[in-house]
Amino acid sequence: MQFKLARWDFKFSIVTSGAYFLVMMLLLNLGFWQVRRAEEKRVFIEKQQTQLKTVLNLNTQTTDDLESLRYRQITANGFYDKDTQFLIDNQIIKGKAGYFIITPFVLAGGTKAVLVNRGWLPANPDRTILPAISFIENQTQINGRINSFPSVGLKLEGAEIPTEGWPSVVQVVESSVLAKKLGYDLFSFQVELDPKATAGYTRNWLESSIMPPEKHIGYAVQWFGLAITLTILFFWHSGKKRIDD
Repeated sequence: MQFKLARWDFKFSIVTSGAYFLVMMLLLNLGFWQVRRAEEKRVFIEKQQTQLKTVLNLNTQTTDDLESLRYRQITANGFYDKDTQFLIDNQIIKGKAGYFIITPFVLAGGTKAVLVNRGWLPANPDRTILPAISFIENQTQINGRINSFPSVGLKLEGAEIPTEGWPSVVQVVESSVLAKKLGYDLFSFQVELDPKATAGYTRNWLESSIMPPEKHIGYAVQWFGLAITLTILFFWHSGKKRIDD
C-alpha cells in the first residue's frame, strides 16, 4: 500500500502495518482502561467518603462484604471471647518482629463474631515464650474500623493453620479456618480497634492506600503519548520526501 501526501511518498508493508496496528490497539486499550479505572476510583472514593461520615452498627445481620465496608467506622455490642486469642506472627513494626493480637468479639445475639485487631506486641527473642495478654475488663461495646487482615508477600503451605492451645499463633489469617477452631461463625474481615480504646496495644493503623484517580489519568496520558509517538515513527519510517527537479 502506498499514497502521496504533499511532498511525501508513503509506502507501507504488510508486516510493518500489521505490527503497528497491533501495538497501537494495545496502547489505546491500556489508555482507555486507565481512564475507566480512574472513573471507578472516583466513584469508589466518593462512596467511601460518604460512608465514613456515618458510623455503622456492626451486628449479626450486617452483610459480609469487605469490598463495600473497608475502612468503614463501626460500633458493635457484644463481648470479647477472652479465652480464645490469636497471635498473627511475623509482623514488623519499626524494624522489630512481633505479633498482632487478634481477639474474637462475639456480637450481641451470640451467633457470630468479628476478629478484633487490638494492636501489636513485640516478640520475645525466645520464640517459645509468647507475650502475656490480659484484659482489665470485658467491654460490651467496641469502636473501630473495618479492614482486611494483614497480608504476607509469600504464603507458605500450612501458614493459615493455627497452633494448638491458646493463645494460638498463626501466620496468615483465613477466617473460615479460625472459625472452625473457635466453633462459631466469623466475618471475613477484621476490625482495627480504635486507638483510643483501653483494651489494646500499639495501634498505628495505616490510612487508605488506594491509588487516586489522578494517577490513573497520568498513566492513561503516558499510554496515549506512546501511541502518538508510535504513529509518528511509523509514518516517518514509511515515508520518503520527494526531491523536485
